[in-house]
Amino acid sequence: MSTCKLLLALGAAGALAAGAALAQSPNLGKTISEADIRAWDIAVLPDGSNLPPGSGTAAQGATIYAQQCALCHGENGVKPAPGYSPMVGLQKFDRMDAPKTITYYEHATTIFDIVRRGMPFMAPRTLSDDQVYAITAYLLAINKLIDEKEVMNAQSLPKVKMPNAGKFIIRFPDRI
Repeated sequence: MSTCKLLLALGAAGALAAGAALAQSPNLGKTISEADIRAWDIAVLPDGSNLPPGSGTAAQGATIYAQQCALCHGENGVKPAPGYSPMVGLQKFDRMDAPKTITYYEHATTIFDIVRRGMPFMAPRTLSDDQVYAITAYLLAINKLIDEKEVMNAQSLPKVKMPNAGKFIIRFPDRI
């Protein structure tokens, strides 16, 4: 048998063996259920899609903020701990390292999504949806984006006009 035929035969045998090995499972883990997926499918879109039921006001949020957020983000959203951005103030976002205050975001629903997913830092996803609405309302109110008496919920939050809305530039628009 020539070297070429031998290599071809060995390659074919290797491919068959690899296919058989891939078909076998090590039987690790378990199949994830639709309910498990739904529990983690908490992304809130800019238009408010997937916002949960619930509501909150700035007054309710002030109390929760003081207990859950002020240690890192500063009392009333100013003078944060080192490494954290202030929550208050209209910043000029002309460079990548500019502090990202609440006014940076294009959509108010993004604030809700960030708080819901990752706050408080040491215990993410421990706030109820009502608490997240309340903290979001508080942050919007201290930035003078809503009146402090407004109730934030799935209907009102997507309607909040953010000062940086429409100012984001899509880096690669041809990839959308």
